[in-house]
Amino acid sequence: MKSQVRDRGEVRIVELSGKITIGSGDVKIRELIDEALAAGKKNIVLDLAGVSTIDSSGIGEMVACFTTVTKKGGHLKLLRLSPKINDILQVTQLITVFEVFDDEAEAVRSYG
Repeated sequence: MKSQVRDRGEVRIVELSGKITIGSGDVKIRELIDEALAAGKKNIVLDLAGVSTIDSSGIGEMVACFTTVTKKGGHLKLLRLSPKINDILQVTQLITVFEVFDDEAEAVRSYG
């Protein structure tokens, strides 16, 4: 999995691409979220447009990160889900847990 991190004001955008699977992407997501929180960034958007594959470990890590960010007084939101990831979140009913956006500007504005 590859990642690119940038800030738009008070919002940390984490762009992910590749596979979020056990042993590769799942640990990396936690590291990226921990780094954001350590930098004082509590408003985090995960951009999943480039993610080709996600397994149960990757989904579990996203939920764990959501919980961590929430406990620290922040918000973790998702951006640009692929149809496959959207389907997985629908089936697991996790779509009701995460706020999901198709447009980055809209996601950033949602923190206002």
